[in-house]
Amino acid sequence: MSTSLSGLKILLADDHAIVRMGFRLLLEGAGAVVTGEAGSGEEALRLYGELAPDVLVMDVSMPGIGGLAALERLSARHPGARVLMLSAHQDALIPVRALKAGAIGYLCKRCLPDEFLQAVRQVSQQRRYLDPELAQQVALAQISGTAHPADTLTEKEFTVFLQLAQGRSVNQVAQDFHLSASTVGTHLYHIKQKLNASNAAELAVIAMRSGLMEA
Repeated sequence: MSTSLSGLKILLADDHAIVRMGFRLLLEGAGAVVTGEAGSGEEALRLYGELAPDVLVMDVSMPGIGGLAALERLSARHPGARVLMLSAHQDALIPVRALKAGAIGYLCKRCLPDEFLQAVRQVSQQRRYLDPELAQQVALAQISGTAHPADTLTEKEFTVFLQLAQGRSVNQVAQDFHLSASTVGTHLYHIKQKLNASNAAELAVIAMRSGLMEA
């Protein structure tokens, strides 16, 4: 059964233009209007403020501050924002973080087109949507609270962890997040303690094994 999104204003945020094109075609085919496209978290924040869309569809992994940090900032500035987060990874860690940070929905990019449209519609109605394939993992992670060592990281530490694991320097992260290098260094110290890692390369390995980034 086709899903009607007639008249909904959607903002797309993904750093791959071809992915945005695919989403645009699906959304417009269902009657929605794509009012803007962003290629980074910073751009998504700026466009959200300008366009006030009904739903923001945003990828977790993008250049700069990335989708999760953008989500945290967006939720602080626009508490009523309806956000559907997307990821290429099927892991419980990021959905739990995203939902805590204010996302209403979370979906794996491997979903079928109809499922994507259904998720957008539910999020537009302020109804929680969680990828069915991830629901059990997320429930177990929230119940146990110890699904992964990275669960022990604070929100800010987790954001910094993802950035450093992707090879960004302490100074680059400090600049992107408007923090001092010493503050980022303190976060890094705590991250390494909690994850039992000694350097950025080991952080990258932990992130890849957890499905938080591509190998």
